[in-house]
Parts: sequence; structure tokens; C-alpha cells
Amino acid sequence: MGPPLRLHELIRAIRSVKTQNEEREVIQRECAEIRSSFRDEDSVYRGRSVAKLLYMHMLGYPAHFGQMECLKLIASPRFTDKRIGYLGAMMLLDERQDAHLLVTNSMKRDLEHSSSVVQGLALCTLACMGSTEMCRDLAGEVEHLLQTSNSQVKKKAVLCAVHIIRKVPELVEMFISAAEELLAEKRHGVLYGAVLLVTEICQRHPEACKRFRKILPLLLQKLRQVMSGYSPEHAVAGITDPFLQVRLLRLLRVLGQNDESVCDAMSDLLAQVSTCTESQSNAGNAVLYETVLTIVDTKSASGLRVLAVNILGRFLLSKDKNIRYVALTSLHRLVQSDHAAVQRHRGTIVECLRQTDTSVNKRALELCFALVNESNIRVMMRELQKFLRNCPPELKQQCTSGIFLSAEKFSPSKRWHIDTIMETLITAGESVRDDAVSHLIQLIIGSSELHGYIVQRLYKAIRKDIVQQPLVQVASWCIGEYGDLLLHGVCEEEEPIQVTEDDVLDVLEGILQSHISLPSTRAYTLTAIMKLSTRFQNSVNRIRRVVSIYGCCHDVELQQRAVEYNALFKKYDHMRCALLEKMPLPEKSNTGDSENLIVETKDKIEGPPENNMSSNIPASHVTDLLGLLEDNISNLLTPVTAETSTVNQNESGGGSLLDLLDETPAPASLPSLEVYNNGSLQVEFSFLRPPSNSSLLVITSCATNNSSTNITDFQLQAAVPKSVQLQLQAPSGNLLAASGESSVTQSIRVLNPQKVPLRMRLRLSFTHNGNSVCEVCEVNNFPAGAW
Repeated sequence: MGPPLRLHELIRAIRSVKTQNEEREVIQRECAEIRSSFRDEDSVYRGRSVAKLLYMHMLGYPAHFGQMECLKLIASPRFTDKRIGYLGAMMLLDERQDAHLLVTNSMKRDLEHSSSVVQGLALCTLACMGSTEMCRDLAGEVEHLLQTSNSQVKKKAVLCAVHIIRKVPELVEMFISAAEELLAEKRHGVLYGAVLLVTEICQRHPEACKRFRKILPLLLQKLRQVMSGYSPEHAVAGITDPFLQVRLLRLLRVLGQNDESVCDAMSDLLAQVSTCTESQSNAGNAVLYETVLTIVDTKSASGLRVLAVNILGRFLLSKDKNIRYVALTSLHRLVQSDHAAVQRHRGTIVECLRQTDTSVNKRALELCFALVNESNIRVMMRELQKFLRNCPPELKQQCTSGIFLSAEKFSPSKRWHIDTIMETLITAGESVRDDAVSHLIQLIIGSSELHGYIVQRLYKAIRKDIVQQPLVQVASWCIGEYGDLLLHGVCEEEEPIQVTEDDVLDVLEGILQSHISLPSTRAYTLTAIMKLSTRFQNSVNRIRRVVSIYGCCHDVELQQRAVEYNALFKKYDHMRCALLEKMPLPEKSNTGDSENLIVETKDKIEGPPENNMSSNIPASHVTDLLGLLEDNISNLLTPVTAETSTVNQNESGGGSLLDLLDETPAPASLPSLEVYNNGSLQVEFSFLRPPSNSSLLVITSCATNNSSTNITDFQLQAAVPKSVQLQLQAPSGNLLAASGESSVTQSIRVLNPQKVPLRMRLRLSFTHNGNSVCEVCEVNNFPAGAW
């Protein structure tokens, strides 16, 4: 059998094949021969076999069976074998294989070898794949080689020392003295490694920083020498030795942190580097960027920091996308500490939004939102709205979220705030936060003076286009709440439009019937139509027909709502106005859940002060107190999200308002009670008890005015003993028309777990014939079934 193929012959054979299968056959055949030679302990051609194996490893084929042969080559006295062995160790061994520990003894002998070339092989291998144990065992030999006169060995020993410090930080003190001496080196490679070694030492040993701060003049001198042409052969694109400059600047940054004296000493040199370094090449930009980081991360003077921001501003004008990205990232770090300096580059930053690179757009967008304040909110929102129209899809949600937050924080007026959010909803489509709808609804509820303007603008928007579902949901909700303002033309900001009840219902029915409407949008719309039954007096029959149609809808959510609404029309019409009254101002919800945000109400119960009476409900009992309609009224009055719209029709336990009302005892079992009558004002209580909770009583108060003049500013407040819990809902109004033409209803929920005899104190305040009246009475004659 002849000698095995040489490496170049194997390469030629592999490159000559035409298919991958042929290449695999050549590799398998050669691997079989290599394995055979390893078994025969062929020491003559072992190096050649390992070299071929390493080439096959580079092509992606398994070569782990050659690990032990690499160790044998390292132990060989021949340099050519050692070279292949160390190369194989660096490629095939790492800390995951136990075999790498076997090379420690051979490496120790080679570090003490008389040949600098052999020492260099061992140093390179240790720096590449040395484990913690190996570094700890060989650190002494590496420290000794730092004192050698051979520059090539010293350069490799310095880099190896850096690796040792990274793997075994507790050995850092071993190299402090040697590192300080190495900074005086004139040979380029050794000096570069020395600067890197000192930087690693200072980062891992804060006490060492004090020692190296004493030689700060030497470091500044080295940097000046490099700038003036210390090593011309290492110049890149006209910049003298940018790699060493960057390393020196990084070391200065480490030394200057939290030390004002160091910052003052190097401020002039940093200013010189900033102004004298050309920015026409990547090498110059790298030096400038490192200078900026050094200025930013140390306690540099304000003028120097402004200079650093201006350098980043110049980076923004570069045609290179990477440089612009780096500049935007760095400016974002500076925007909090140097806001005014960064603000001066706002125009250039906004211009980056028009770039075609998504990464640059993302960084520019983040920086733009960080620059928004009270003085530029209008200008910045216009620019961000332009960006939103054409921005990449993956940035739309981030952009809309930022617009919402900025508008909420710096809004100059409520109208501007609402206009901005509505415009964003129109532009962004579905790319909005989950709580965008509830956020806008909450804002609208709190802007009572703009309700006419808002509902008119939203009505125009959905009459024109119903593609943007979040906007349609807000519009449906607002029309359901304030649809009567459309008919009255209550809008001072814009010219009122002529709208009839049928026009409004036509638009809402169109949304219900549209194939692009989401289930949650239909839920909003059906609830809005139902609410209009109390606002539109001439369209109740039409609304009843629409509701009855959806009682057979395939969508379970809509079907349940329609059935419950239909029950209100048929059996419990006297409760419809109270259930569908306008929503009070909700509390802000931290969950971002639109249902919670819409449903939660701020209950203000201010009963007459008395030590043994309580009108406030502990938060822990709110759920119990709302047990009557917790799952039903919230479903009835607010649409659900797509995730919660799938309802199990087989669930039992009074899960719907219809079931609850059908199971309620007849009113005759709890007769109505007149609690106040002064001849003009009459207040009557009616009672309702859910069958599932015998401790809960729902009282509906109905106040009427039997006099010939109106009663205004009517308010009813109640208090009960501390053992009883009470919740007072918002009234339907505060005006009682004369001669009983209108009434004010209010729901009172009472939870009496101990079922003690109920007594309640009422305070009635109102204005009648120009006189303010306040009456207090006590009710203790509740019907027998009310505990």
C-alpha cells in the first residue's frame, strides 16, 4: 500500500467532483484510510492525516476521532508535528471535552522551550482554548514570558495574559506590575497588547485604577505620539494607527470614570482628537466614536459634551446606514443628560425617519419620542403622523403607542389630544395598542364640553369609511352615549350637520351587516343601538326589530346580547332607562383591559356622617356587592374582546341577565315602599332580590315631582349600619319636571351577610322655587322579605 494522499492532492480530488454525493464518497473513503492509519500508530504520516482531517472539519464533516492524535503531535519533538497538533487542538478541542486537560503538561514544557517559535505555538493555543484549570496552572509561565526580550513572544504572552484574566479574575494582581512596565514599550504589537491588558485589569480590579491613574501623563503622551505618526506603517485611510488610538481612548474612559481630575487632565487632548480627526473614512469615524464614548461616560465639561453631540450630529449626515444607526443609538443615551444639545439636531433626526432602512427608522423613532416636550409637541406630532402613514408595518404599533403616550403627557388641550388620537386611529388601522379604544373612550367621557364635536366628527368618519375597526368601535360607543347630540346639532367647533334618527341607525346597521366588522365591533354597535332606544324617542320600534333579528345570530355573543336586550323590551321595560343610562367617568385601569376601563365607575357615596353608619364599601367586597349583575350588566353594556366573545351556551348558574331576571321572585313578594313625601317630592323604593344570593338586595329609587314647578339639583344619598355594605349607583339625572312629567331613578345595592334588620338613613337635597332644601329621613319599615 502506497503512502496516503497529500493534503493538496485531497483538496484537488474534492474540488474535481461534480456532485455532493461524489464529494461525500471521497471524504468517507479518505476518513476510512485515516482511521486505519491511526489504529496502526503510523507516526510517520500522522501529521499529514491530521492536516487532511482538519480540512474535512472545515468542510463540515465530523473529525472528533482525531482529537487524541492532536495530543500526540503536540508531544512530538518535531516542530512540523507540533504546529499541526496545536492547530488541531485549537480547532477540535474546547472546554467541553475532557481531552483538552491532557495537553497541559505538553504546553507547560513548550512554554519553557528554548525556541521562541515553539513558545509562540503554546501561547497562541492557550489564549485560544485555555480553560480555567489550564489558565490557573500555566499563569506563572505566561507571567515569566512577559519579561522576555523577544517581541514576538512578548506580544503573544500579553494577549495570553488577557485571556487568563478573563477566565480567572482572581489572578489579576499577578499581572499588574508587568502590565505597568509594558506601557513603556515602543514596539507597536507589544504596546497594543499592553493597553488591552491594562484595560482588562482596571475593569476587573478597581483598586488597580488608582495605580494606573498615576501614569496618566504617559498614556496621554502615547496618544499624542500615535496621532502625530508614531507608527506610519499602521495607518488606515489617512488615520494613523486607528486601532491603537481606539484602545488608548477606551483605557482613558475606564480611568476617567468617577474621577474629575482625570477628566480635566485629558479634556484638552479629547478636544484635539475630536477636532483634528477626519470623518471621511470608517477609520476616522471609529476614532471619533470612541472619543464620543469617552466624553460621555466620564465627567467631562459641558462644552466637551456638546462637542460630542455635534460629532454624532455629523454622523447623522453620513450616507452609511451603519454610521447613522450608531449615531442615533448614542444620541438616545445622551438625550436625558444633554437634552438641549441633542434637541438642536432634531431636524436631522426627523429626517432619518424618511430613510428606507427599517433599523435606522426604529432608532430615529425612539429618539424622536424622547425629544418630544411641551414646546414642540405639535410640530413633532405632525412629523410622526406623516411617518405613520408610510412606515414599515413592523413599526406601526410602536409609532402609535408612542404617539398616544406623548399626546397624553404633553397635550396642549383636550381637543387637540382627542383629534390626535382619532387621526392616529384613522391612519394606523389595526396597528394600535390593545387599550387604545378604552383610552380614547375614557378621554372622551372626561371631556363633556366636547361631546357634541366628538360625536359629530366620529359620525362623519364612520359614515365615510368603516375599515378602521378601532375607530369604528370608539365611534359606535360615542354614538350610543351621545347620539342625541347629533340630532340637536350641539357643536360649536364645527358647522352642525343635519342628521335624523334614521340616518344614525342606518350607519350603525351598516356596521352590523358589514363582513369586515369584527365580532367586538358588532358587540359595540349592537349595544350602541340598544342605548339609542333611550335617546331616540321615535325609533324604539325600529330598534326593537333590529335587536330581535340578532336573537338568532350565529355569533353567540351577539345572540346572547340580543336575547337579553329583547327581554328588557318585553318584560322589564321599566328598568331599561336605568340600565342604559350614560356611563359615568371611569377610573383608570392598569390592566389595559377595555372592558374594565369602560365598566369601572367611580362611586361617590357621601352619606350623612354618623359613627355607627357606613356608606363606603371596602374594596375586598366590591365583587360580592356587584354579584347581582357582575357578569351580566358588564356584558350587557360593554362589548367584549375577541378572546372572550366565545361563550359556552351550556354553562349554568345564572350566567346571563335573562336567566337572572326570569328567576327573580315576582314583585308582589317584595312590595314597593314610599320612603319620602312632602307633598311636592315623592321618593319610592322598589326591590329585587337575585335567587342565587339571599344576602343581596337591589333597590331602585324613583323620585317624582308632583308640584307645578320644576325641582333642580336633586341628589339622594344613603347610609347604612357598618355591618351592612352599600353601593350607590349614579342617578339618571338631577332634574324633576313639574307635574310628574319625568322621574329620576337610581340603583342602590345592599349586601347584608348577617341578615340583620335593615335600616337606612337618607339625605335628600334639591332646589325648589329658588330655595335650597336638605331633608334627612330614616327608613326602618322595609318589607318583611328584606331581612
